[in-house]
Amino acid sequence: MEQIKIENDIVQLRLITQEDVEGIIEAANDPDIWMHMSDTLLSREAVLQYVENAVKEHEAGQMYKFVIIDKKTGKIIGSTTLFDISLQHKRLEIGYTWLNPHYWRSNINTNCKYLLLTYCFEHLGLHRVQIKTDDKNNRSQKAIERLGATKEGVLRNHMVRKDGTIRHTVMYSITKEDWPHVKQHFERNLLKKSFNF
Repeated sequence: MEQIKIENDIVQLRLITQEDVEGIIEAANDPDIWMHMSDTLLSREAVLQYVENAVKEHEAGQMYKFVIIDKKTGKIIGSTTLFDISLQHKRLEIGYTWLNPHYWRSNINTNCKYLLLTYCFEHLGLHRVQIKTDDKNNRSQKAIERLGATKEGVLRNHMVRKDGTIRHTVMYSITKEDWPHVKQHFERNLLKKSFNF
């Protein structure tokens, strides 16, 4: 398995390993993170299972879960994932992103998405990257739209939330044709700013 590590001067993304358990426990221990997520990492057992699954999925080439490391502190502050991978069709999805709330209104997530999109389009040669979010997660929708992704529509009755309610899912994409403009938008406008969502 290739050890993927992507970084700039703000963040480092690298595949999750067993050594990351304590850092993930520290970063993930806030219930607000999990408000719109289907799973939570609020217990040691949940984090141990998360890390074990991540390593297995990496080895099988099914999913690539990264820890997000703040380059200033060297601490793990969240995670993001490449999944629904089809190299045959040259597409994948970015998602399952969570950050410690201390970083929610910073430029960390923007830098993560820039690094992942650059990796996807310029290293892997993909044709499409998609991003989905809960239709109730307005903060996430605004963040995705600021990136320059195109809203493709809503998948109605797509999932059941952990509270039993039905979730509609908003689908976005960036294509290889979009990427030069989106990349320029990142570099000119987004990478150095922080936003209030």
